Amino acid sequence: MIEIKNVTKKYSGKTALDDISISFPRGEIVGLFGENGAGKTTLMKSILGFIKYNGEITLDGEKITNKNIAKISFATSEHSFFFELNAKGHKEFYKSHFETFNEKRFDALMDFFELDKNKKTKNFSTGQKNQFEVILALSQGADYILMDEPFAGNDIFNREDFYKVLSGILEPNETLILSTHLIEEVSEFIGRAVLIHGGHIIGDKNTLELQEEGSNLVEYIKSTYNYHSDRVSKAIEKLSGKEE
Repeated sequence: MIEIKNVTKKYSGKTALDDISISFPRGEIVGLFGENGAGKTTLMKSILGFIKYNGEITLDGEKITNKNIAKISFATSEHSFFFELNAKGHKEFYKSHFETFNEKRFDALMDFFELDKNKKTKNFSTGQKNQFEVILALSQGADYILMDEPFAGNDIFNREDFYKVLSGILEPNETLILSTHLIEEVSEFIGRAVLIHGGHIIGDKNTLELQEEGSNLVEYIKSTYNYHSDRVSKAIEKLSGKEE
């Protein structure tokens, strides 16, 4: 389990995370939602130890260090691979550094995305780079897989098929935390929705509970964020000078 206790992070005096406490048990597929600047990426980077923060984050009851960080993998559109290496070279590198590297999963996902194993990653398109980033994160053999907007540059067909593939390959002990703005696309895929706004957790709901309540993910998010459905029409009226 990843446990986050009273975590606060500030950038130049501005609060990005404000005394956040939340936990992510094994075996969950979590959607992390919020507007730009809500704190989603900051939360993930805090878990990974990429940035300093106040508070406590533990992994299976222990502080996250070089000794256990391999239990967490990360896919980001910023990319974290070696651009002069081809995919085959990355595979060998990961095999030599991660005892739990899943070679079978790596090969299957490379085939699924139809990526050339002999092509240098710098020559991949933006969408292919993001696909490869996801492949590495899923093949590392980590217990906790963090993904921050991993599907940028991919068409809807690739994304929809990939959700189905993910549902089929994730093991019961693997936890996936997915930060995305593609709410409707992942609504049938995730099992838990965590909402962040202004550095605070403002919602945390099991999607099965939503179904039992006769609601859905989009409705829950709009309600929690107090979304006003008439904001567009009001803006148009104001801009067109029709506002009374």
